Amino acid sequence: MPNSQAALQAVTITASTHEALIIRFRFLWVGALTLMFVLAQAAIAHARPESLAPLASQISPSVVNITTTTVIEGRTGPQGIVPEGSPFEDFFRDFQDRDGNNNRSRRSSALGSGFVISEDGYVVTNNHVIEGADEILIEFFSGEELPAKVIGTDPKTDIALLKVEAPNALPFVSFGDSDNALVGDWVMAMGNPLGQGFSASAGIVSARNRSLTGTYDDYIQTDAAINRGNSGGPLFNMDGEVIGVNTAILSPNGGSIGIGFSMASNVVTRVVDQLKEFGETRRGWLGVRIQDVSDDVAEAMGLAEAVGALVTDVPDGPAKDAGLLAGDVIISFDGVDVDDTRALVRKVGNTMVGKAVRVVVYREGGTQTLLVTLGRREDAERAVPAATEGDDPGQKKKTEVLGLTLSLLTADARLEMGLPDDMEGLLVMAVDESTQAFEKGLRAGDVITEAGQQKVKSLGDLDDRISEAREAGRKSLLLLVRRAGEPRFVALGLGG
Repeated sequence: MPNSQAALQAVTITASTHEALIIRFRFLWVGALTLMFVLAQAAIAHARPESLAPLASQISPSVVNITTTTVIEGRTGPQGIVPEGSPFEDFFRDFQDRDGNNNRSRRSSALGSGFVISEDGYVVTNNHVIEGADEILIEFFSGEELPAKVIGTDPKTDIALLKVEAPNALPFVSFGDSDNALVGDWVMAMGNPLGQGFSASAGIVSARNRSLTGTYDDYIQTDAAINRGNSGGPLFNMDGEVIGVNTAILSPNGGSIGIGFSMASNVVTRVVDQLKEFGETRRGWLGVRIQDVSDDVAEAMGLAEAVGALVTDVPDGPAKDAGLLAGDVIISFDGVDVDDTRALVRKVGNTMVGKAVRVVVYREGGTQTLLVTLGRREDAERAVPAATEGDDPGQKKKTEVLGLTLSLLTADARLEMGLPDDMEGLLVMAVDESTQAFEKGLRAGDVITEAGQQKVKSLGDLDDRISEAREAGRKSLLLLVRRAGEPRFVALGLGG
């Protein structure tokens, strides 16, 4: 019996010890969770400082206000009010010039922002801030004012580079890598909003890679307040680096509603470097017209997925010299995969003029690699297209297929529609509005020059392409359609 009591006491002691250990473990676990919560709060506090004053103080001296002045010529008479030589002409001239000021030239002023990027006085702003200005005056944070001259402008990205001659080295800021900016990162905008002088506003990166209207757009969207007068000012990250140039706002009333756009610094730096070196931009030029690859176009061409840039036309230029053809799908450029047309345009534009690059295209079910030596886009845009000549393709016929009423393109039709003499194809006479052809945007006056990536010179050629596509098990046929000289590919379903 004594042994039983001892055993019972031992069991009781062991159970009590076990319970105590459990309680201690729970206490330690709660303590660990509390510590983790405190550390997380500290990390959040570190990510968002209590005050942005140190950052504002650091970067303010490099931000400038810009005032531009444009001379507007005065009127010399009552133009637009009464016809010249009218008996009322003298009367209206006396009425207009009663105060003696209407014939005088007047000055118009505008305000904007900018920032210094080098101690020797280079200043970046928006092109629209200084465009057409006769005088440009830079006001620094210290209150000093200096005249500026234009080094170069780029309307496509709305960037301008100015230069001031200062007696001493100027405080300046550096560009950061805009690709590292993430949605949710804190940013600060600085500038001259509504002419109120140096002002700062803070917010976050709301979105990346926004496109507005330009070919080379790459905007950072932010909710930091941006208003009129902020144009050309910098958008800073928390390290005091410029990651964007404030350019535009989306607003129904002209004021900030939290949707502002800053051109990404990785675009700006390339433009600024070229303006500084050449006084103008020098972008690469491939020499093709392109469109995105849609799902139905991919299916019609046998592509596994809808990626790449579909070549719709190859005028005289680098691409034609290298052997690119209409109907090729560019899937890689200079070692980088091409997702869509926008990506290709930006990549080509950022590539050095004269560089030989490898272009991989999808053609007739396989891939080919071509070596293209890039030209310069600015030269191509200034070039005037040469006139072309050709032969009469034949007599006029009509047929109805795939919801389209088609005829052979004749010399008379080309003359009437102002088309090139050498254009061959089928003229769309009418489109059935209940068919897919109408839904896909085909209209009377369009010209079909290719079907199934082969030229069509007769109605029989189109019938052959339709038969070949059906025999190959394809659900749609790819057509190359031209409207007012502009080509695009359209995939039409073949039905049963």
